[in-house]
Amino acid sequence: MPRVLIGRLRFATALWTVAIAVVALAGCGGLSNGVRTESSLLIVLEPAGSSPGRPDFDQSSIASSSPVDPSAVLPVTPVMGEGGDDGAEVTIAQAQTTTEDKETGGPPSDEEDNDPWERFNEKVFEFNRQTDRFVLKPVAQVYSVIVPEPFQLMIANGFDNISFVPRMVNSLLQLKVGGASRELSRFLINSTLGIGGLFDAAKYWGIEKSREDFGQTLGVWGVSPGPYLIVPFMEPMTVRDGIGRGVDSLMNPMSYFIPFIWTGISLKLGEIVNDRALNLDLFQGFEESVVDLYSAVRHGYLRRREQLIKE
Repeated sequence: MPRVLIGRLRFATALWTVAIAVVALAGCGGLSNGVRTESSLLIVLEPAGSSPGRPDFDQSSIASSSPVDPSAVLPVTPVMGEGGDDGAEVTIAQAQTTTEDKETGGPPSDEEDNDPWERFNEKVFEFNRQTDRFVLKPVAQVYSVIVPEPFQLMIANGFDNISFVPRMVNSLLQLKVGGASRELSRFLINSTLGIGGLFDAAKYWGIEKSREDFGQTLGVWGVSPGPYLIVPFMEPMTVRDGIGRGVDSLMNPMSYFIPFIWTGISLKLGEIVNDRALNLDLFQGFEESVVDLYSAVRHGYLRRREQLIKE
């Protein structure tokens, strides 16, 4: 009897340990959807219509870029345009705060960015960046040694195929019938010819992705973005986008068809680590090339969201 109790206690302790690790890495993994240079740049430098680590992301278009001047503009062009009502080229402004502003104490040049919680956001931004640097990225590096990149792409395609519902629904809510039809077509083709979505077979028919989310839908409906916000273990957002992410998560079919919470957590953790492994080297050194990394990320994120809503 004592052995049974001890065994159960050890099992429970192990579960709690895994749960804590999953929560920590899952939060950091949110950064893998939005940041790439030590965790905080991915979402602001990602082309419209693409997703981190996905095959349609043109890494070569940025890898050859020269060191970034704080006032420069970095054009980022997707490999495959979405066509129709979806985006083509997105021009992303870098940091708007110049060296002169910092030295003279003058007003920042990006006053249009709504950031009333800047002091809090900056601290959380640095915490997230360091957590990704010392926790998630090392795990992803080990994962890359074990899982070859072609298999990482197949896994990423599979997760992307499953989560087509929010994109399709939001396309309809934004009256983008073409985008909704493409999402449904892609799902049917990739789920069959693409072997459960492991391969992007739909692209050979010229059926491209339509990246829509409920935050964009609210923007199209005229809802203001609200203050800029960074919370622990998550990528940058606005209040509007935070609400949108919550609604999108409710539309994700995986949350209904995965019967056990531990299975769902394990799958999410796998997706997070896989995406981070696909994004290990992109934008390396970017943080050393800008004067104010926090302002660059904030400005780039807000401008990118504006562009996505306009498309």
